[in-house]
Amino acid sequence: MKLSQFFLPVLKEDPSEAQIVSHRLMLRAGMIRQTSAGIYAWLPLGLRVLRKIEQIVREEQNRAGAIELLMPTIQSADLWRESGRYEDYGKEMLRITDRHERDMLFGPTNEEMITDIFRNTVRSYRDLPRNLYHIQWKFRDEIRPRFGVMRGREFLMKDAYSFDIDAAGARRSYNAMFLAYLRTYARMGLKAIPMAADTGPIGGDLSHEFIILADTGESEVFCHADYLARDWAAENIDYASDLQPLVDSMTSLYAATDEKHDPVRYENEVPEDKRCTARGIEVGHIFYFGTKYSEAMNARVTGPDGAQITVEMGSYGIGVSRLVAGIIEASHDANGIIWPAAVAPFDIGLINLKAGDAAVDAACSDLYGKLRNAGKDVLYDDSDERAGAKFATMDLIGLPWQAIVGPKGVKNGVVELKNRATGARQELGLDAALNMLAV
Repeated sequence: MKLSQFFLPVLKEDPSEAQIVSHRLMLRAGMIRQTSAGIYAWLPLGLRVLRKIEQIVREEQNRAGAIELLMPTIQSADLWRESGRYEDYGKEMLRITDRHERDMLFGPTNEEMITDIFRNTVRSYRDLPRNLYHIQWKFRDEIRPRFGVMRGREFLMKDAYSFDIDAAGARRSYNAMFLAYLRTYARMGLKAIPMAADTGPIGGDLSHEFIILADTGESEVFCHADYLARDWAAENIDYASDLQPLVDSMTSLYAATDEKHDPVRYENEVPEDKRCTARGIEVGHIFYFGTKYSEAMNARVTGPDGAQITVEMGSYGIGVSRLVAGIIEASHDANGIIWPAAVAPFDIGLINLKAGDAAVDAACSDLYGKLRNAGKDVLYDDSDERAGAKFATMDLIGLPWQAIVGPKGVKNGVVELKNRATGARQELGLDAALNMLAV
C-alpha cells in the first residue's frame, strides 16, 4: 500500500484526553477516533491490527476444536429474564425497546442466547461435547469509560461456550480452552499468566483470568518466574489427550494480583531467585459454571439410558479489541508503538527519502514490487515529506522493519534496514536486503 493512497491521519502532539500510553499512541498513530464516550471508530491502520489479532484467536479456537458461529448484537430481554440475570446485571446493560414495545438489549455477553440456540437444536448426548464460539461486538454501559479501547463501552470479544454431558467432560473442555489461551497470547508475542479469579456475574466456582505483563498495567502481579520461561507458541498440544497434567503444571505455580496476593504463601512457595513482581493487564477470562444457565433455561439432552440430563457449561472470553491496547502497553518506547510481527498492520515500512528523484523512485518501486511478490505487506512512504517526518511516522506506527532508500544508497547499491524493536541499522545490497526482508 502506498502511503499517498492510504488513510493515515497521524497526530504530532499528544491528545489531551488520553491518560494512558495505548490510548495516546492509538490516537496519534491514526488507529482510532472517538465518536462518543467510550465508543471508537477503527481507522484502517487500527483495523488491520484488530483483524490480525482476531485471526490468531480464531485459528487457536479452531485448533482446540471450537466451532465458529455468529450471534446478533441485539438480544431479547425475555432470555435474560429466564436466566434471572436481567435485573441483576445492573445499569451496565443497555436496555432498549423496539417499535412493537418488546424489551430488547445490546448484548454484554451471550450465555443466554447460546443456551437458547443449544436447547432448540441439540437433543442427544451423542451430539456432545460441543464448544461454540463467535467474535462479535459487545456493549457495556460503563459509568466512566476511559483509557481508550482498554475500557470502552463498545468492544470486540471472542466468547466461546462449552456444553458437556457431565462435570468431568466440562473440565476437559475447560482445560482445552485454558491451553488454547496460552498458545493464543504467545503467538502474539505476549507472556500470559493464568490466575485463579472470582466468577463475578457470570457465575460458577472455577475461573481463571489471563494477565499479560506491561509496565503500565492496571494491577500488580506476583508470580513464579517459570510462568515466563515456557514458549507456548512452540507447544504442539494434542487436544484429544488428557490435558490435566499440562494445566496442573501451570496452576500449581504461585500467581496472584495485588487483590489476592498472600505475601507469606508467596515467600514460602517461590524461591527468592524465582520471584517475579510486575504489573499486568487482564486480556481474557474463562469460567466453568456447571448448570447455572442450563438448569434455569431447561437445556437438557437425552442420556444413554434415555433419561434427561442437564448439560454442564462453561464460557471463555478474550477481549480482542482490548488486546490491541494491551499489546501497545506491553510493547512501546518513547518514539511510538513496537508491534510484534504477528500482529503488525504491515510487515515493512519502505521509506523513499527523495520522492521525485528518478533513480530513487525506480529503486523503491522495484523493491516494493519484489517484496509484495514475496508475500510481504508493505507500507510505501512515497510522500514528499522531509526525511525526519517520515522517520517519526514510521517509528510511531511501529512496523517491525523499515527499509530506507535514498540517493546515496542508490548510488552505492545499498538499502538501509532498521529493526524497530532493537533500533539496529545495517546497510545491505538490494538483493541481500530483499532476502532478509522476504523471510
